[in-house]
Amino acid sequence: MERPPGGSRRIRGGAAPDCWTMPSDESLVAVTCTAPVNIAVIKYWGKRDEQLILPLNSSLSITVHQDQLRTTTTAAISKDFTEDRVWLNGREEDVRQPRLQACLREIRRLARKRRSTGDGDPLPPSVSDRVHVASVNNFPTAAGLASSAAGFACLAYTLARAYGVEGDLSEVARRGSGSACRSLYGGFVEWQMGQQADGKDSVARQVAPESHWPQLRVLILVVSAEQKPMGSTAGMQTSVQTSALLKFRAEALVPARMVEMARCIQERDFPGFAELTMKDSNQFHATCLDTFPPISYLSDTSRRVMQLVHRFNAHYGQTKVAYTFDAGPNAVLFTLDDTMAEFVAVVRHTFPPEADGDKFLKGLPVTPAPISDELKATLAMEPVPGGVQYVIATQVGPGPQVLDDPDAHLLGPDGLPKPKPAA
Repeated sequence: MERPPGGSRRIRGGAAPDCWTMPSDESLVAVTCTAPVNIAVIKYWGKRDEQLILPLNSSLSITVHQDQLRTTTTAAISKDFTEDRVWLNGREEDVRQPRLQACLREIRRLARKRRSTGDGDPLPPSVSDRVHVASVNNFPTAAGLASSAAGFACLAYTLARAYGVEGDLSEVARRGSGSACRSLYGGFVEWQMGQQADGKDSVARQVAPESHWPQLRVLILVVSAEQKPMGSTAGMQTSVQTSALLKFRAEALVPARMVEMARCIQERDFPGFAELTMKDSNQFHATCLDTFPPISYLSDTSRRVMQLVHRFNAHYGQTKVAYTFDAGPNAVLFTLDDTMAEFVAVVRHTFPPEADGDKFLKGLPVTPAPISDELKATLAMEPVPGGVQYVIATQVGPGPQVLDDPDAHLLGPDGLPKPKPAA
């Protein structure tokens, strides 16, 4: 067998070339992958089938770079394990959680199917062997930053390589979190709602690769890293039951918006892309307010960010920055590289850090830029110290990646989480 870096043995065949046995325990097979966050610019909200996670409408998203936001997952399989176990951010979670079980069942079903066809390659680990999974996010979890999408995409991708499963993984990831299927690809990604009752045509596909629009930049304004008061699943269920606007949006408006958004991306039409992104975000949150009882994911700071963007654009007489908000108060802004430095300065001016100003901006380096007195006069906004905790500067990025370094494993040779290194 070929030996990858680190001296561990790589297994050939199917998707399994990305798996290897740990050097200290030949009975344990492990694989570690990363997966990205995606930000929807045409939103998904509401399901037509709760069990299969089939959406009321198609959606379109942008995959952000994993250098700034990613989930890392290790799956370890051994005949010596007595039960499936899972850890998230160092804490053991209930492996019986229905969506987690749905992903495991689907991966094992596909693994059995591959075994039964017998393509002549060495087989991956037995489907009957138990699996341990550890996953960590390098960004706040359950705070409206698409942690479940990155998490379940990473789970599906990692398990597929561990169990030797090939082919499209949209259904596996979707069963964990609907928008997770969009995190299986880099660049610009469409989740087609599909028409079939079994959901086989409800899949993600790439509209354009990450290299398509190199000037596009993403700014994530973290207003709150706290867990949101109402999760997306519960919010969607209530909206489906009570919002007439939701039904109208899904049936009458989204289909045309999907076509227009794809055009704006293909033509790199930033003003068109930006305006449609903001309108769709506003309509999504209007749907939440149309729900009964109403749902409000935005905070006062969120609304100030919206006002700031519109005043900045008005100052220049053109749309240079766009905002979008998922089910949480944190803003995701899109702009082009020639505008990013000035707008970061505008954010810092409007929401000055209360302390640790050097840590206010994370991610891509941004050269400090001055703000003209004319622009300050147009903004006409009193500073709100601490309103934004920090800003992550990033860009469009690739889909899931395999980490070929055994030191990247989150689980040790015993199948348990590695202890955190001493500070």
